[in-house]
Amino acid sequence: MKNEALAAEAAPAGAGDVLLLADIAFSDVASLFTRYGLVLERVADEAPIPGSYWGAPEAGLIGTTVFVRNDTPVHSLLHEAAHLVVLPPERRAAVHTDATDSVEEEDAVLVLQALLADELPGVGAPRILADMDAWGYTFRLGSARAYVEQDAEAAWTLLHRLGLVTPARRLLLPA
Repeated sequence: MKNEALAAEAAPAGAGDVLLLADIAFSDVASLFTRYGLVLERVADEAPIPGSYWGAPEAGLIGTTVFVRNDTPVHSLLHEAAHLVVLPPERRAAVHTDATDSVEEEDAVLVLQALLADELPGVGAPRILADMDAWGYTFRLGSARAYVEQDAEAAWTLLHRLGLVTPARRLLLPA
């Protein structure tokens, strides 16, 4: 697959140090996703990941399901789930592989994945932001953390407008 080759090229040399699904409790992630009406589905190791834009080991999206393997980076599965969270339910059902071409939504997803990380035991925003940098995400201020803290005003505004964060920039979890 063309995108798998791109993913292999995109992952920097230090990318092996990122937190993987195998490093945390699958049930914790599945429970968090369930709160948002999402399903986490694990596929067999070495199997292709359905709906993965970049190819394995990156997470995939089809409808409301996030597909992962044990070697899927946690930042990737949170990123893909965040894409679904920012979409209204009627748009979620139509998602297959590529959730959006909206810069505004993509920016919000980058912030939301860090907030979701804080809800997972043993993960947290600092680790996910560092993993994003290690994986090769690029930001004009030099790091994911700098982006979230200093350069994401429009993203925070969208997340607030969608009812996903408080005015104090805290995640609002669904009941």
